[in-house]
Amino acid sequence: MTSDTSSINPVEAKEDDKHVIHPPSFTWPAIRGYFSTRLSSLIVSRDEYSHYSLHEILNPFKPLVEMNLHQWNFFLLGFLAWTWDALDFFATSLNLTNIAEDLDVSVKDVSWGITLVLMLRTVGAIIFGALGDTRGRKWPYMINLFLLVVIQIGTGFVTTYQQFLGLRALFGVAMGGIFGICAAEALSDAPTKARGVLSGIFQEGYAFGYLLAVIFQRALVDTTPKGWRSLFWFSAGPPVLLIIWRFFTPETDAYLSQRAKFQEGAMNKSSKVKEFKSQAKAALKSYWLILIYLILMMTGFNFSSHGSQDLYPTMLTKQYGYGADASTVVNVCANLGALAGGIVIGHLSTFIGRRTAILCGNVITCAFIYPWAFKPMWVTAFFMQFGVQGSWSVVPIHLSELSPPQFRAFVSGVSYQLGNLVSSASSTIEATLGERFPIDPAKEIYDYGKTMAIFMAAVMVYLIIVILLGPENRGANLGGERKAVYVEESDDSEHEKADIKEIGIKTKVSEV
Repeated sequence: MTSDTSSINPVEAKEDDKHVIHPPSFTWPAIRGYFSTRLSSLIVSRDEYSHYSLHEILNPFKPLVEMNLHQWNFFLLGFLAWTWDALDFFATSLNLTNIAEDLDVSVKDVSWGITLVLMLRTVGAIIFGALGDTRGRKWPYMINLFLLVVIQIGTGFVTTYQQFLGLRALFGVAMGGIFGICAAEALSDAPTKARGVLSGIFQEGYAFGYLLAVIFQRALVDTTPKGWRSLFWFSAGPPVLLIIWRFFTPETDAYLSQRAKFQEGAMNKSSKVKEFKSQAKAALKSYWLILIYLILMMTGFNFSSHGSQDLYPTMLTKQYGYGADASTVVNVCANLGALAGGIVIGHLSTFIGRRTAILCGNVITCAFIYPWAFKPMWVTAFFMQFGVQGSWSVVPIHLSELSPPQFRAFVSGVSYQLGNLVSSASSTIEATLGERFPIDPAKEIYDYGKTMAIFMAAVMVYLIIVILLGPENRGANLGGERKAVYVEESDDSEHEKADIKEIGIKTKVSEV
């Protein structure tokens, strides 16, 4: 299997299918050994390929046959909540002009509502991620969706710009908490062979949410007296069904196993707070390098998605003169490409490795940067997003497999949203860069194609380097970590002195 076998790498895989995670060593032999395997570790051995049939590799839906009702139940809970969360977000993006006219402000003013959402998503990821890993995923999931319901209804009733900004700020906190919880719900109990394609389908729930937002925008905003407000009120309805569904569903098997180990450790301390601090201290000491890497990785990924999406509709209409219908068709095709790329590349990551699959998507993206930017049409938009979102499809499972098992929802969500926070200025960067290439400054028309091509090329170079140099833990057991993952203290009076020597993590790959 794809192996990261040097001692600097916190993630190591051996031929006995065990993953051993150790604190990194920064000796010169360790550093040299790690970087000497960055290329060789991208290639899966012929011996591993011999365990798979050609039908398994070429058919992304084959692993889904082995999913049972329990696993489908949790995957759908995670996928649907993440999809609807995306719809809630795009409800504002699609109605910038309508909201601006109704509240008597400029479109630029309303766009600050989107900026607030992006800035505060990290806060939500910290709050709900910590709750999800320590108190269970069920109630944070339900509370998060309840907040989205209330916020969307409230947004539909705003009468002032200040009220709108306040609710968008709260929406950012709620939206930030969704990803980590939903990814943990959707993937933790999934069979190993199905994780790749499920990760792809789950991640592209974001693109699916955009498509649903476009559909309901056409169906509601242009046909009802309340206009954009009706879309917000409508979007508050379906999450109620998800809340009821989740109420009657227990915790995942993976979390129950994690909670049992946490509670066992807490019995040796005077409070669960001390146990939490002890586990957090141990996770930081063993995983600090992984945490930094995940933030760097997610920064590149978020720049790639925002850089290829935010100004694209503007480029089509202002620079190339596309009408509303033609622009809609091209953007829909782009999202269909994202869905297709998510399924195909996400599935292949199970067989060719997470890093290799991401790099394949990056190569496709690089190949289509020029035609996408200078010859925009449905086919170039399709394959551009096939590459961008195909790479993205590996992110949920790659994050889960690399995150500390005690804080999987927390680390996945926070690293995702920190990357999103850094990249939130991407549209501003592109707009500023675009002013250097004017076409008709009087009409505020700039060469957005050249701007976006330069920006995406730079982002792809950065992302390829980060992925190439990074670790991988493909096939890690997300629900059956050994007891040694969790810190044990031999003496209550020691308080938070963890026996770090016992944190060597050994997890056995699930046999499916």
